[in-house]
Amino acid sequence: MARRIDVTGVGGVRLAAWEFADPSRTDPDPPRTDPDPPGRAPAPGVLLLHGLMGRASHWASTARWLSGRRRTVALDQRGHGRSEKPPQAAYTRAAYVDDAAAALEQLGLAPAVLIGHGMGALTAWQLAAERPELVRGLVVCDMRASALGAASQREWAKWFESWPVPFATLADVSKWFGEDDPWLERPSPARGAFYAEVMHESADGWRPVFDVGQMLTSREAWVYDAHWDELAQVRCPTLVVRGLDGELGRAEAQEMVRVLPRGEYAEVAGAGHLVHHEQPEAWRAAVEPFLEAVSGD
Repeated sequence: MARRIDVTGVGGVRLAAWEFADPSRTDPDPPRTDPDPPGRAPAPGVLLLHGLMGRASHWASTARWLSGRRRTVALDQRGHGRSEKPPQAAYTRAAYVDDAAAALEQLGLAPAVLIGHGMGALTAWQLAAERPELVRGLVVCDMRASALGAASQREWAKWFESWPVPFATLADVSKWFGEDDPWLERPSPARGAFYAEVMHESADGWRPVFDVGQMLTSREAWVYDAHWDELAQVRCPTLVVRGLDGELGRAEAQEMVRVLPRGEYAEVAGAGHLVHHEQPEAWRAAVEPFLEAVSGD
């Protein structure tokens, strides 16, 4: 069960934020954080930020285990999920960062722990660098700080063109992204499920809920630049998590930890880029001790 909360982003873009309840619960209300014992500071709220092409529901399992102790909200970022996708809107780094700040303030979560994956992780650390009063801690999941360059952007454009859309069924979506995509090194059911979740049924079949052009524009806003300087400006405790087979290499991840004033490192075996999808239990084991330390639990 999920409860939607509307948030207004920069430029008036309407954003959808979500609280996810444990499906075993029978009451209609969203989960509430239990009162903190006397003398203990309240546990910080948590804002979950998905990656490029993702959506808030990709965080559902993470949100459910966090919500028992902390108020946890996942945001559909502009151009994604159920949030608005206006063609005239800005899909810049500043817009994504300012949207996240607006969500924290309108939801009353700050100072919060930000947990971001991919693009959402970059948004999180840029926000922490710019608005430190809003952020108590960070979890950065499989996002590089190095510039990826023009060749990477061209490869992504060609990859989008290779998608055999429309897909006839959701099973076809799962099979193509989980088995047939030439970018795959080995079959990945979790990857197939990830992409099935960002499709919707149209008159001629299943298509992405996002606009591919907006995704390329969003990605273009970060791939040409390195982001080490922003990392160095993050003052709150930060955990850098990578999947052993992900896009963030070990050497770069450890350098990110060195650059961060209060950086820590964790890696998850058996996971690629989609760490929290592919190995949810190991992801939780990697993240939970850090969150408890940040929260003072």
